[in-house]
Amino acid sequence: MAKDVVPEEARRRRRPTRQGTVLSERLIVETALRMVREHGSAGLSARRLGAALGADPSTLYRYFDGMDGLTLAIGEELIGRALAGWAPTGRWREDLRSLGLRIHGAYLAHPQAALLTASRVTGRPREIATDEAILGSLRGAGFPDADAVRIYHAYIDQALAFAALDAGSLALTDEARESDEERWESTYARLPADAYPNIAATAGLLAARMPHSAYPVALEMLLDTAERQLADAAGGSGGAAGGSGSAAGAEGGSTRRRG
Repeated sequence: MAKDVVPEEARRRRRPTRQGTVLSERLIVETALRMVREHGSAGLSARRLGAALGADPSTLYRYFDGMDGLTLAIGEELIGRALAGWAPTGRWREDLRSLGLRIHGAYLAHPQAALLTASRVTGRPREIATDEAILGSLRGAGFPDADAVRIYHAYIDQALAFAALDAGSLALTDEARESDEERWESTYARLPADAYPNIAATAGLLAARMPHSAYPVALEMLLDTAERQLADAAGGSGGAAGGSGSAAGAEGGSTRRRG
């Protein structure tokens, strides 16, 4: 049975740690983020985190429901950083564009932590506030609830999937990442046109684009599709309803994570 997590005020240490600091959930999460950035997820353990904080490792379990609880708190911190300073303008497309880019950027600022947490659902306040804001933007724009949920699902999974993909590249060594990027010029640009006419015709464009994230382009494509569906529904063409029905049928049987 999982241990009950003691409320923040009740579990705060009365005495400083060996390093002269007073433990708090925020300090632990920030220290864990630094450790993951420097050593990767494999380098994060209660023993190592306790040593970094100058506290007994068992103290951490007064703040979190095990190391998995700490992982969820790290994910909550990343999504919270994306939400900090963001406020809806009432222009749904602009709001979702800016929030999506913030989410993607917040995770890429901590690529190792992104790989650890992008697929998790924390159920914590800042994640819930983000989900509420996304759904509120869509419903406020006039999307029916079924469409709002479908677009929300695609939107948030797209942001987190690209965050994980791009974080994977950033988490590589500099040598490995540079080798991958140079391969567009060292290999693809030299392929014979008679065997690979399409790659040969676009080799220069590929070399210029592929080292960069495709997320901004993919986000615009998703928002374009949503905007067309909203316009179709407003025009009475039935396009949005038809799109919802076909999408719902295609999703049957899926067991994907993050909702």
